[in-house]
Amino acid sequence: MSQRPDKPFVLILVGPTAVGKTAFSIAAAKHYDGEILSADSMQIYRGMDIGTAKVTPEETEGIPHYGLDLINPDEPFTVADYQAYADRVIRDIHARGKLPIVVGGTMLYVKSLTDHLDFTEASADPVFRARLQAEADERGGAFLHNRLQEIDPATAERLHPNDVKRIIRALEVFETTGKPMSQAYTEEPPESKYNTLVVGLNLEDREKLYERINLRVDLMMQQGLIEEVRHLLAEGYSRDLQSMKGIGYKEIIDHLEGRLTLEEAVEAVKQGSRRYAKRQLSWWRRETSIQWFDALGTTFEQRFQIIDQLREGIS
Repeated sequence: MSQRPDKPFVLILVGPTAVGKTAFSIAAAKHYDGEILSADSMQIYRGMDIGTAKVTPEETEGIPHYGLDLINPDEPFTVADYQAYADRVIRDIHARGKLPIVVGGTMLYVKSLTDHLDFTEASADPVFRARLQAEADERGGAFLHNRLQEIDPATAERLHPNDVKRIIRALEVFETTGKPMSQAYTEEPPESKYNTLVVGLNLEDREKLYERINLRVDLMMQQGLIEEVRHLLAEGYSRDLQSMKGIGYKEIIDHLEGRLTLEEAVEAVKQGSRRYAKRQLSWWRRETSIQWFDALGTTFEQRFQIIDQLREGIS
Protein backbone atom coordinates (compact mmCIF):
# COMPACT_ATOMS: atom_id res chain seq x y z
CA MET A 1 0.00 0.00 0.00
CA SER A 2 1.37 3.36 -1.02
CA GLN A 3 1.69 6.24 1.44
CA ARG A 4 1.47 9.17 -0.99
CA PRO A 5 -1.20 11.61 0.24
CA ASP A 6 -1.82 13.15 -3.20
CA LYS A 7 -3.28 9.96 -4.62
CA PRO A 8 -6.97 9.00 -4.32
CA PHE A 9 -7.76 6.61 -1.49
CA VAL A 10 -9.68 3.59 -2.78
CA LEU A 11 -11.39 0.99 -0.62
CA ILE A 12 -11.46 -2.37 -2.39
CA LEU A 13 -13.75 -5.21 -1.30
CA VAL A 14 -13.02 -8.68 -2.62
CA GLY A 15 -14.33 -12.15 -1.91
CA PRO A 16 -15.98 -15.19 -3.45
CA THR A 17 -19.36 -15.19 -5.10
CA ALA A 18 -22.43 -15.18 -2.80
CA VAL A 19 -20.48 -14.19 0.32
CA GLY A 20 -22.35 -10.93 0.87
CA LYS A 21 -20.18 -8.30 -0.84
CA THR A 22 -23.14 -6.33 -2.23
CA ALA A 23 -24.82 -5.70 1.13
CA PHE A 24 -21.54 -4.78 2.82
CA SER A 25 -20.45 -2.49 0.00
CA ILE A 26 -23.69 -0.53 0.16
CA ALA A 27 -23.39 -0.26 3.94
CA ALA A 28 -19.81 0.96 3.49
CA ALA A 29 -20.88 3.50 0.86
CA LYS A 30 -23.44 4.93 3.29
CA HIS A 31 -20.97 4.94 6.17
CA TYR A 32 -18.11 6.58 4.25
CA ASP A 33 -20.13 8.68 1.77
CA GLY A 34 -18.89 6.56 -1.11
CA GLU A 35 -19.84 5.40 -4.58
CA ILE A 36 -19.35 1.89 -5.92
CA LEU A 37 -17.37 0.62 -8.90
CA SER A 38 -17.95 -3.00 -9.91
CA ALA A 39 -14.92 -5.13 -10.75
CA ASP A 40 -16.83 -8.03 -12.28
CA SER A 41 -16.06 -9.09 -15.84
CA MET A 42 -19.57 -10.50 -16.41
CA GLN A 43 -21.57 -7.58 -15.04
CA ILE A 44 -20.20 -5.32 -17.80
CA TYR A 45 -22.67 -6.92 -20.25
CA ARG A 46 -26.09 -5.44 -20.94
CA GLY A 47 -29.00 -7.84 -20.72
CA MET A 48 -27.12 -10.31 -18.53
CA ASP A 49 -28.55 -9.44 -15.14
CA ILE A 50 -29.90 -12.51 -13.38
CA GLY A 51 -27.10 -14.92 -14.21
CA THR A 52 -24.44 -12.41 -13.13
CA ALA A 53 -26.24 -11.51 -9.87
CA LYS A 54 -26.10 -7.87 -10.94
CA VAL A 55 -27.25 -5.47 -8.25
CA THR A 56 -30.84 -4.32 -8.82
CA PRO A 57 -31.94 -0.67 -8.65
CA GLU A 58 -33.75 -1.49 -5.40
CA GLU A 59 -30.66 -3.11 -3.89
CA THR A 60 -28.47 -0.07 -4.61
CA GLU A 61 -30.53 1.97 -2.11
CA GLY A 62 -29.70 5.06 -4.13
CA ILE A 63 -25.92 4.56 -4.05
CA PRO A 64 -24.39 5.29 -7.50
CA HIS A 65 -22.90 2.18 -9.14
CA TYR A 66 -20.43 2.10 -12.04
CA GLY A 67 -18.96 -0.67 -14.17
CA LEU A 68 -22.35 -2.20 -15.01
CA ASP A 69 -23.98 -2.54 -18.45
CA LEU A 70 -21.01 -1.09 -20.31
CA ILE A 71 -21.18 -3.14 -23.52
CA ASN A 72 -23.35 -5.59 -25.44
CA PRO A 73 -22.60 -9.32 -25.03
CA ASP A 74 -20.87 -9.51 -28.43
CA GLU A 75 -18.53 -6.55 -27.89
CA PRO A 76 -14.88 -6.86 -26.77
CA PHE A 77 -13.68 -5.46 -23.46
CA THR A 78 -10.16 -6.15 -22.24
CA VAL A 79 -8.55 -5.76 -18.84
CA ALA A 80 -6.78 -2.71 -20.27
CA ASP A 81 -10.20 -1.28 -21.21
CA TYR A 82 -11.41 -1.85 -17.66
CA GLN A 83 -8.27 -0.31 -16.20
CA ALA A 84 -8.75 2.88 -18.23
CA TYR A 85 -12.49 3.05 -17.49
CA ALA A 86 -11.97 2.47 -13.78
CA ASP A 87 -9.33 5.19 -13.58
CA ARG A 88 -11.77 7.74 -15.01
CA VAL A 89 -14.49 6.68 -12.58
CA ILE A 90 -12.22 6.63 -9.53
CA ARG A 91 -10.84 10.09 -10.27
CA ASP A 92 -14.33 11.49 -10.87
CA ILE A 93 -15.63 10.08 -7.58
CA HIS A 94 -12.57 11.35 -5.73
CA ALA A 95 -12.83 14.82 -7.31
CA ARG A 96 -16.37 15.14 -5.96
CA GLY A 97 -15.20 14.41 -2.42
CA LYS A 98 -16.65 10.91 -2.31
CA LEU A 99 -14.92 7.62 -1.47
CA PRO A 100 -14.38 5.23 -4.41
CA ILE A 101 -15.33 1.70 -3.32
CA VAL A 102 -14.35 -1.09 -5.72
CA VAL A 103 -16.24 -4.35 -5.34
CA GLY A 104 -15.51 -7.50 -7.20
CA GLY A 105 -14.60 -11.03 -7.79
CA THR A 106 -12.66 -10.70 -11.06
CA MET A 107 -9.09 -11.02 -9.91
CA LEU A 108 -7.36 -9.32 -12.85
CA TYR A 109 -9.69 -6.33 -12.72
CA VAL A 110 -8.71 -5.71 -9.11
CA LYS A 111 -5.01 -6.36 -9.72
CA SER A 112 -5.07 -3.84 -12.57
CA LEU A 113 -5.93 -1.21 -9.94
CA THR A 114 -3.88 -2.29 -6.93
CA ASP A 115 -0.65 -2.98 -8.83
CA HIS A 116 -1.23 -0.85 -11.95
CA LEU A 117 -0.09 -3.71 -14.15
CA ASP A 118 0.50 -2.88 -17.82
CA PHE A 119 -1.86 -4.97 -19.92
CA THR A 120 -1.08 -3.19 -23.17
CA GLU A 121 2.55 -4.29 -23.70
CA ALA A 122 1.80 -7.48 -25.62
CA SER A 123 0.43 -6.53 -29.02
CA ALA A 124 -2.27 -8.64 -30.62
CA ASP A 125 -1.24 -11.15 -33.28
CA PRO A 126 -4.39 -11.93 -35.29
CA VAL A 127 -2.77 -14.74 -37.29
CA PHE A 128 -1.46 -16.51 -34.19
CA ARG A 129 -4.77 -15.96 -32.42
CA ALA A 130 -6.77 -17.36 -35.35
CA ARG A 131 -4.57 -20.46 -35.46
CA LEU A 132 -5.09 -21.09 -31.75
CA GLN A 133 -8.83 -20.55 -32.10
CA ALA A 134 -8.92 -23.11 -34.90
CA GLU A 135 -7.06 -25.58 -32.69
CA ALA A 136 -9.52 -24.94 -29.87
CA ASP A 137 -12.47 -25.48 -32.20
CA GLU A 138 -10.99 -28.75 -33.41
CA ARG A 139 -9.45 -30.18 -30.24
CA GLY A 140 -11.19 -28.34 -27.41
CA GLY A 141 -10.21 -25.76 -24.84
CA ALA A 142 -8.52 -28.35 -22.63
CA PHE A 143 -5.89 -28.90 -25.35
CA LEU A 144 -4.83 -25.24 -25.24
CA HIS A 145 -5.12 -25.22 -21.45
CA ASN A 146 -2.62 -28.08 -21.26
CA ARG A 147 -0.23 -26.12 -23.47
CA LEU A 148 -0.57 -23.09 -21.22
CA GLN A 149 0.05 -25.32 -18.21
CA GLU A 150 3.47 -26.19 -19.64
CA ILE A 151 4.66 -22.60 -20.14
CA ASP A 152 2.70 -20.69 -17.48
CA PRO A 153 1.25 -22.98 -14.79
CA ALA A 154 0.32 -20.06 -12.53
CA THR A 155 -1.96 -18.50 -15.14
CA ALA A 156 -3.32 -21.91 -16.16
CA GLU A 157 -4.34 -22.53 -12.55
CA ARG A 158 -6.63 -19.50 -12.44
CA LEU A 159 -8.22 -20.09 -15.87
CA HIS A 160 -10.91 -22.67 -16.53
CA PRO A 161 -10.21 -24.94 -19.54
CA ASN A 162 -13.38 -23.56 -21.16
CA ASP A 163 -12.12 -19.97 -20.90
CA VAL A 164 -10.63 -20.20 -24.38
CA LYS A 165 -10.45 -16.45 -24.99
CA ARG A 166 -8.23 -15.77 -21.97
CA ILE A 167 -6.17 -18.92 -22.52
CA ILE A 168 -5.42 -17.75 -26.06
CA ARG A 169 -4.53 -14.29 -24.74
CA ALA A 170 -2.08 -15.81 -22.23
CA LEU A 171 -0.48 -17.90 -24.98
CA GLU A 172 -0.34 -14.81 -27.18
CA VAL A 173 1.43 -12.81 -24.46
CA PHE A 174 4.08 -15.54 -24.20
CA GLU A 175 4.41 -15.68 -27.99
CA THR A 176 4.89 -11.92 -28.42
CA THR A 177 6.91 -11.07 -25.30
CA GLY A 178 8.69 -14.31 -24.47
CA LYS A 179 7.42 -13.98 -20.90
CA PRO A 180 4.56 -15.81 -19.16
CA MET A 181 1.65 -13.58 -18.23
CA SER A 182 2.06 -14.56 -14.57
CA GLN A 183 5.52 -12.99 -14.52
CA ALA A 184 3.80 -9.64 -14.21
CA TYR A 185 2.75 -10.69 -10.72
CA THR A 186 6.21 -11.75 -9.55
CA GLU A 187 8.19 -8.83 -10.92
CA GLU A 188 8.20 -5.54 -9.01
CA PRO A 189 5.05 -3.82 -10.32
CA PRO A 190 4.84 -0.14 -11.22
CA GLU A 191 3.59 2.01 -8.38
CA SER A 192 -0.19 2.07 -8.13
CA LYS A 193 -2.00 5.27 -9.02
CA TYR A 194 -4.01 5.03 -5.81
CA ASN A 195 -3.72 4.58 -2.07
CA THR A 196 -5.56 1.28 -1.74
CA LEU A 197 -6.89 -0.73 1.16
CA VAL A 198 -8.08 -4.20 0.19
CA VAL A 199 -10.47 -6.01 2.51
CA GLY A 200 -11.85 -9.47 1.92
CA LEU A 201 -15.14 -11.04 2.90
CA ASN A 202 -15.23 -14.80 3.37
CA LEU A 203 -17.04 -17.60 5.16
CA GLU A 204 -14.53 -19.67 7.09
CA ASP A 205 -17.05 -22.51 7.08
CA ARG A 206 -16.76 -23.58 3.43
CA GLU A 207 -19.96 -25.63 3.58
CA LYS A 208 -21.93 -22.53 4.58
CA LEU A 209 -20.47 -20.68 1.60
CA TYR A 210 -21.45 -23.50 -0.73
CA GLU A 211 -24.93 -23.51 0.78
CA ARG A 212 -25.26 -19.80 0.01
CA ILE A 213 -24.08 -20.41 -3.55
CA ASN A 214 -26.66 -23.16 -4.05
CA LEU A 215 -29.43 -20.93 -2.68
CA ARG A 216 -28.35 -18.10 -4.96
CA VAL A 217 -28.61 -20.36 -8.01
CA ASP A 218 -32.08 -21.49 -6.92
CA LEU A 219 -33.07 -17.82 -6.62
CA MET A 220 -31.71 -17.10 -10.10
CA MET A 221 -33.95 -19.82 -11.49
CA GLN A 222 -36.96 -18.35 -9.67
CA GLN A 223 -36.11 -14.87 -10.98
CA GLY A 224 -36.18 -16.08 -14.59
CA LEU A 225 -32.68 -17.12 -15.65
CA ILE A 226 -34.06 -19.43 -18.34
CA GLU A 227 -36.10 -16.59 -19.83
CA GLU A 228 -33.07 -14.30 -19.73
CA VAL A 229 -30.99 -16.82 -21.67
CA ARG A 230 -33.81 -17.42 -24.15
CA HIS A 231 -34.02 -13.67 -24.78
CA LEU A 232 -30.27 -13.39 -25.36
CA LEU A 233 -30.35 -16.24 -27.87
CA ALA A 234 -33.38 -14.69 -29.59
CA GLU A 235 -31.44 -11.42 -29.87
CA GLY A 236 -28.84 -13.30 -31.89
CA TYR A 237 -26.13 -13.72 -29.27
CA SER A 238 -24.37 -17.00 -30.01
CA ARG A 239 -23.36 -19.57 -27.41
CA ASP A 240 -19.84 -19.24 -28.86
CA LEU A 241 -19.44 -15.71 -27.47
CA GLN A 242 -17.17 -15.35 -24.45
CA SER A 243 -20.00 -13.71 -22.54
CA MET A 244 -22.35 -16.62 -23.18
CA LYS A 245 -19.79 -19.10 -21.86
CA GLY A 246 -20.12 -17.65 -18.38
CA ILE A 247 -21.34 -19.80 -15.50
CA GLY A 248 -25.12 -19.92 -15.53
CA TYR A 249 -25.42 -19.20 -19.24
CA LYS A 250 -23.64 -22.08 -20.94
CA GLU A 251 -25.43 -24.63 -18.73
CA ILE A 252 -28.88 -23.18 -19.42
CA ILE A 253 -28.09 -23.10 -23.14
CA ASP A 254 -27.19 -26.79 -22.91
CA HIS A 255 -30.59 -27.38 -21.33
CA LEU A 256 -32.47 -25.35 -23.94
CA GLU A 257 -30.66 -27.23 -26.71
CA GLY A 258 -31.49 -30.61 -25.18
CA ARG A 259 -28.08 -31.64 -23.89
CA LEU A 260 -29.02 -31.39 -20.21
CA THR A 261 -32.22 -31.85 -18.27
CA LEU A 262 -33.28 -28.86 -16.19
CA GLU A 263 -32.17 -30.63 -13.02
CA GLU A 264 -28.78 -31.42 -14.54
CA ALA A 265 -28.34 -27.85 -15.75
CA VAL A 266 -29.13 -26.35 -12.35
CA GLU A 267 -26.71 -28.74 -10.64
CA ALA A 268 -24.04 -27.86 -13.22
CA VAL A 269 -24.49 -24.15 -12.48
CA LYS A 270 -24.15 -24.81 -8.76
CA GLN A 271 -21.07 -26.95 -9.24
CA GLY A 272 -19.46 -24.41 -11.58
CA SER A 273 -20.18 -21.59 -9.12
CA ARG A 274 -18.69 -23.53 -6.21
CA ARG A 275 -15.54 -24.27 -8.21
CA TYR A 276 -15.27 -20.62 -9.21
CA ALA A 277 -15.53 -19.55 -5.57
CA LYS A 278 -12.76 -21.98 -4.70
CA ARG A 279 -10.53 -20.51 -7.43
CA GLN A 280 -11.30 -16.99 -6.25
CA LEU A 281 -10.30 -17.82 -2.68
CA SER A 282 -7.17 -19.64 -3.82
CA TRP A 283 -6.12 -16.53 -5.74
CA TRP A 284 -6.90 -14.02 -3.00
CA ARG A 285 -5.28 -16.09 -0.27
CA ARG A 286 -1.92 -15.46 -1.94
CA GLU A 287 -2.35 -11.73 -1.35
CA THR A 288 -0.96 -11.28 2.15
CA SER A 289 -1.98 -7.60 2.37
CA ILE A 290 -5.73 -8.33 2.38
CA GLN A 291 -7.57 -7.79 5.67
CA TRP A 292 -10.09 -10.63 5.89
CA PHE A 293 -13.46 -10.55 7.64
CA ASP A 294 -15.62 -13.57 8.34
CA ALA A 295 -19.06 -12.81 6.92
CA LEU A 296 -20.86 -14.42 9.86
CA GLY A 297 -18.36 -13.65 12.62
CA THR A 298 -18.21 -9.85 12.24
CA THR A 299 -20.74 -7.02 12.15
CA PHE A 300 -20.61 -4.09 9.75
CA GLU A 301 -19.57 -1.81 12.61
CA GLN A 302 -16.71 -4.08 13.64
CA ARG A 303 -15.45 -4.09 10.05
CA PHE A 304 -15.69 -0.31 9.82
CA GLN A 305 -13.63 0.08 13.01
CA ILE A 306 -10.82 -2.07 11.60
CA ILE A 307 -10.99 -0.31 8.22
CA ASP A 308 -10.68 3.05 10.00
CA GLN A 309 -7.61 1.86 11.91
CA LEU A 310 -5.95 0.57 8.74
CA ARG A 311 -6.89 3.65 6.76
CA GLU A 312 -5.09 5.93 9.22
CA GLY A 313 -1.80 4.50 8.05
CA ILE A 314 -2.57 4.91 4.34
CA SER A 315 -4.10 8.27 3.57
